[in-house]
Amino acid sequence: MRTLHGPTDHVVVVGAGLAGLSAALHLLGAGRRVTLVEREALPGGRAGRTDLGGYLADTGPTVLTMPHLVEEAFAAVGARLADHLHLTELHPAYRAHFADGSRLDVHTRPGPMEEEIRRFASAREAAGYRRLRTWLERLYALQMRRFIDANFDSPLALLTPDLARLAALGGFGRMDAQVGRFIRDERLRRVFTFQALYAGVPPARALAAYAVIAYMDTMAGVHFPRGGMHALPRAMAEAATGAGAEIHYGHTVQALERTGERITAVRTDHARIPCDAVVLTPDLPTAYRLLGRTPRRAVPLRHSPSAVILHAGTDRTWPGLGHHTLSFGRAWHTTFDELTRHGRPMSDPSLLITRPTATDPSLAPAGRHLHYVLAPCPNTDIGPGTQEWTALAPGYRDHLLRVLDSRGLPGIGAAIEAEALVTPVDWTAQGHAAGTPFSAAHTFAQTGPFRPRNLVRGTVNAVLAGCGTTPGVGVPTVLISGRLAAARVTGLPGGTLRPRRTTPAAATTGGGA
Repeated sequence: MRTLHGPTDHVVVVGAGLAGLSAALHLLGAGRRVTLVEREALPGGRAGRTDLGGYLADTGPTVLTMPHLVEEAFAAVGARLADHLHLTELHPAYRAHFADGSRLDVHTRPGPMEEEIRRFASAREAAGYRRLRTWLERLYALQMRRFIDANFDSPLALLTPDLARLAALGGFGRMDAQVGRFIRDERLRRVFTFQALYAGVPPARALAAYAVIAYMDTMAGVHFPRGGMHALPRAMAEAATGAGAEIHYGHTVQALERTGERITAVRTDHARIPCDAVVLTPDLPTAYRLLGRTPRRAVPLRHSPSAVILHAGTDRTWPGLGHHTLSFGRAWHTTFDELTRHGRPMSDPSLLITRPTATDPSLAPAGRHLHYVLAPCPNTDIGPGTQEWTALAPGYRDHLLRVLDSRGLPGIGAAIEAEALVTPVDWTAQGHAAGTPFSAAHTFAQTGPFRPRNLVRGTVNAVLAGCGTTPGVGVPTVLISGRLAAARVTGLPGGTLRPRRTTPAAATTGGGA
């Protein structure tokens, strides 16, 4: 594994999102001095927070899976997740509503899910689910070990016996077809394949290897932190400062000072911070601009679809909703064509509706409820641009409310007391390429060693982290990306870090292990 050259005693991490905080904790655990700089007034990056008159809405991810990755980051500095964050495992993880009026509770534990599928579909489909679960578990174990939790220096690193094992598992087939080997009911297949949208590829075209996202989402356990998802970066930032890190909020990085191929300082709009190494977590265009170099690619990067999000604080809620509700329209394949080929908003949308107050009522005023409605939409490379979205947004908001009203949320428009609509205009303003918070799509040519690497030629002491680089998009993978970036700095294999040395600074703040 290639590592940074020269001294790495003081590392500046640009961005206090989940990737930057993960990198910081693992670097602190390896005895590095760490300074984080964050342009916002709070940690979190995409996992931010907005206050809508007492409705405390998460601005980014709403689903937390694989919490052991968070535990690993805390453990790097001798801390315990349970001392900083209270997690509730959701049962069911999701509630799926279909256009024919049927409903399915999606459980992550095998017994309850088998019983639910038997009730919903048939004993044959329940047996198929058991086989699907075994296949996904094997796929996950193989990919996590070799293809996800790994730093790649060359595509040649793929040439191992595990590549043949992945092929034997059907990982290079199509996701929808492979899931269809186990489950025939189209409604159930949607539940186990819609995650391909996170990868930016329709299930019918996505590699079956990406079904590992379905494993994380439907089998590994879905959790929710008390205080909302934004409580996660807050807790990580608290652990980092407790271990001796300095965090400068409200600092926008303007330039990286260099001597030859070495970055010697990070310059913000408030200060000049000398450093030995830098971890960059902004979206790729911003990171490359700061580095002064955009790596050449034979084919330009393709970006994932974007999303419109409606945050709605209401004076009531609706009994059919779970904490997470998947509301599927009648259309399916045409929906993906609209998002990824034709570049237009979904005419019959499938939506994710999150009701965080179902688990944590404190996120809204007493007796009130908070709803987060996510509607995938085309990115601005192939769909409407920011000027068009400025004009489209009010009508699209009204369209979403009409859809919700017809799907079991009658009167939602009149029930709204506070709201915010987020469109590709907002994602673009935050610096996200192609107006999407989901970064580069996970096509085969943009996965593993073919994804933008976390080391960039021309700079010997900078490393990237975040969803644009390896291993990719999603809370678990972004946390891993921070650990992999730390491994590039420390030179410790596989992202495994040594127990942290107690320093005088750490001792005075209660850190150290």
